[in-house]
Amino acid sequence: MYLPPQFNSKSNADAAALMRAYPLASLISVDESSLPFVSHVPLHLELQDDRMVLLGHCAKANPHWRYLQARPQALVTFMGPHAYLSPAVYPDLLRVPTWNYLAVHCSVQATLIEDPDQKDQLLKKLIADHEPAYAQQWRSLGSEFAHKMLAGIVGFELLVTDLQCKLKINQHRPESHLAMKARYASGNENERALAEWIDRLGMIPER
Repeated sequence: MYLPPQFNSKSNADAAALMRAYPLASLISVDESSLPFVSHVPLHLELQDDRMVLLGHCAKANPHWRYLQARPQALVTFMGPHAYLSPAVYPDLLRVPTWNYLAVHCSVQATLIEDPDQKDQLLKKLIADHEPAYAQQWRSLGSEFAHKMLAGIVGFELLVTDLQCKLKINQHRPESHLAMKARYASGNENERALAEWIDRLGMIPER
């Protein structure tokens, strides 16, 4: 993606925070016609030593796993909070609007997970991310039903081989920061999240 230096975060902690807070990713591969094929899937992030690994699955009826099998290199994107920014945040009128957003792009190397026990472990990690209380219900469904459900999906492990983290919050326009933070802090969910990132990045010096 286009990544001007002022928006280029080199922090893996920033990237991991976004990937965990906004786990519904776009998994992008190339299909048999050499066109992009996209699946929107929740992914579980694991840090293994100095590596990032993403775990997920798709329905067996979804051809995406076949594309990963044939061409294991793929792209995963995460979109964090985003919002319009009015030029009214500036102290002068010679300004234009923009759109602020946070995004992570990962180049990945895919390995399929087809063993039922390994798929079960993968599902338990996703359950722990989103509804830990459901784990007991999943265990109580019975082995026959669980096996049927597991047979209907293909899991995958995505090793992150390269990562770009773009934090675009008008960092290069310090004259806008106070008014921008005030507008975002009183806005919708996305805007409030951007206000929190303004604080996280220390864009407004403490007085």
